[in-house]
Amino acid sequence: MARQVVVLGAGIVGVSAALELLDRGYDVTLMDRKFPGEETSYGNAGVWTRSSLVPINNPTLWKNLPKFVSNRTTALRYYLPFLMRNLNWTFRFLMNARQSKVLETAAALDQLISLSMQEHMRLLAASGEQQRLSEKGWMFLYRTQSGFEASQFARDIFDHFELDTEILNADQISDLEPSLNRIFTAATWIKDAKSIDNPGALVAGYGKLFLAKGGKFVQKTVQSLSDLSTTSGGWKVIADGGDSFVSDDLVVALGPWTPHILKSIGIDVPMGYERGYHMHFRSANGGHLQRPICDASGGYVLAPMEQGFRLTTGVELDACDAPGKLNQFEQAVSSAKEAFPLSGPVENSPWMGRRPTLPDSRPIIGAAPKRKGLWLAFGHQHIGFCTGPGTARVLADLMTGQSPPIDAKPFCAERYLR
Repeated sequence: MARQVVVLGAGIVGVSAALELLDRGYDVTLMDRKFPGEETSYGNAGVWTRSSLVPINNPTLWKNLPKFVSNRTTALRYYLPFLMRNLNWTFRFLMNARQSKVLETAAALDQLISLSMQEHMRLLAASGEQQRLSEKGWMFLYRTQSGFEASQFARDIFDHFELDTEILNADQISDLEPSLNRIFTAATWIKDAKSIDNPGALVAGYGKLFLAKGGKFVQKTVQSLSDLSTTSGGWKVIADGGDSFVSDDLVVALGPWTPHILKSIGIDVPMGYERGYHMHFRSANGGHLQRPICDASGGYVLAPMEQGFRLTTGVELDACDAPGKLNQFEQAVSSAKEAFPLSGPVENSPWMGRRPTLPDSRPIIGAAPKRKGLWLAFGHQHIGFCTGPGTARVLADLMTGQSPPIDAKPFCAERYLR
């Protein structure tokens, strides 16, 4: 009989893992409270890019701390009581902003992102979702020369890892994106980035592929876990309504909700949450964008999507399920209207999501220490959409005793789980 595995979490990471394990002969059950692509993986800028190898906790964070003290920027907001309640995470997060640590993280993330982009292209073809792909890159835009110069650290990292980039002046920006108002003096064009016009629909497409291949999906909320190693072996998942599911192996890929579930078996995770908001807008006067853009001064990303122009905010550090706070979002909308002819919103209210972030901004991928049959894939901060399929490939190789195509040690659970 095929080895049974339950995969918890139907975001891009969980769905990719479920597909990969199914292809390797496992009997796979995927479980989540919503259908694939309807939670965290729904709300992002839809960009796959190696430029995401630079974590937000890098040396420039120290330089910008005085600016962030006001807690009024669109790029970063924080809820001080949350940070104070989680001093262990906060301290480690800041300590990992040292250059040596950042270069280590960037090297690991670059491998994971590159692998994921290859795996995404394979899954795109298999799921029939190729029409969602654009290969026109994306741009970081700067309103002032000083703002451009302040981003030199990121460009140095890009050059170190040989990303395909081009520096643009104001005229060149207008040539590529004529609908943008001429408020930008410089830009960094990441030329080999790719983008998707509806991330949630793409993940749903991967989910449908999983079902078509014979995978099973259970729409339930996970309540707790139980280790059966001392009795029959394997793992039990207890879901809402008292239903339980037993399997040989268990993959926990619940993103921001992972710490809550792992706590039920005595595992504590040092987790922070990069919360973010988005809303879709129409454009006025026939305004159009060829590619996603990031306004570094405005602290937002604007991406052309199937639903309209998706405006996504910067980072808000707060508890996973704390009530939403819209000041940052409203400030981002105001900034975006200075740059692009946005008109009315498509939805009545913004969407809010949570990005699970470990102190070194790297995910955990692999076996849980001293927990036979328990496998982990979470903590992808705000680049889970970009790194999910590569995570699945690495995890499946580790589960089947094969050598992953990239070094898995930087993502091992022992970094934080003892």
